[in-house]
Amino acid sequence: MTKILRDEDLAGGVLMSIAIDALEAAFLARAGNRLISPPRHHVSFPDRGDLVFTVGGLMGETPIAGFRVYDTFKGAEHTQIVAVWSADDARLEGVILGERLGSLRTGAIGGLAVRHLSGPDARNVGIIGSGAQARTQLAAAAAVRNLGRVRVYSRDEINRAAFASEMQHALGLDVEPVDSVSKAVDDADIVICATTSQTPVIHSPDLKLGVHVTTVGPKTLQGYELGLDVADAAAVIATDSPEQARAYASQFFLAGSGADDRMVDLADIIAGKAAGRRSSEEMTLFCSVGLAGTEVVVASAILRSPALVRRGSFGAPQDDPSRPLRAPQDEV
Repeated sequence: MTKILRDEDLAGGVLMSIAIDALEAAFLARAGNRLISPPRHHVSFPDRGDLVFTVGGLMGETPIAGFRVYDTFKGAEHTQIVAVWSADDARLEGVILGERLGSLRTGAIGGLAVRHLSGPDARNVGIIGSGAQARTQLAAAAAVRNLGRVRVYSRDEINRAAFASEMQHALGLDVEPVDSVSKAVDDADIVICATTSQTPVIHSPDLKLGVHVTTVGPKTLQGYELGLDVADAAAVIATDSPEQARAYASQFFLAGSGADDRMVDLADIIAGKAAGRRSSEEMTLFCSVGLAGTEVVVASAILRSPALVRRGSFGAPQDDPSRPLRAPQDEV
């Protein structure tokens, strides 16, 4: 029987770990040319918006294939659709509707970057932004590192206080709202920048030696949230898809800076084909672009998970880090 899941079904603290493990395997497959992930395809509807399609698949002992489609139409309600097939027998495994899967996928990729690029003893986190992406990025970091202190800044005092309260309860961490970027990143081993800012909110002098930085927000020459001096200072610059970064409609923010030529595929670092962090004093930078097709990999792992089926997570919302993911991304 084909499963149909919605946002309310994607509950349970185990989800992030399932997503990270599934994507670790997918990135290793990418390094071995076994991940199918062509660029996004846009279909435009004049004066209304686009339908955006991504197709993905994984070759191996249990091959999968599928697609995601989402819209950019004007309006308050947006519903993504992810469908997964078994590539062995053409069986439709399931369909997932809603927004939560996309946020979970993006957060899990950020978690992989933290696992493979941050120092193994990284404990303190600074977060700029208090929206949906900030939530999943923190949940993913907590899944791969033994975190201690977390500080969050965003422009809206109410939003950052709500973020701190929700994530402290969800993750069992000490999460403190602060009133400036400098306070958030002070002595942070991991810095997550997840804003909608079109001008840099973080610069290299703000950061400690050995920090790992993830940028999730704007990254084009028309607007970017991270100072170019951060890329200049980084010993390692990685992304989940160099092809997507260089295929932006507006040029990638590192284009022409010299740092662009140093950007490597996170998959190659995970597979040992490219160098990652080499010392405790090196700064590392991860530019998240959302590797197309990987939603299919995460959806398949969720649909196939016996742990979730046994716990009755399908159709049974629970109190966990997934709950606040619908909060809007906040500007700084």
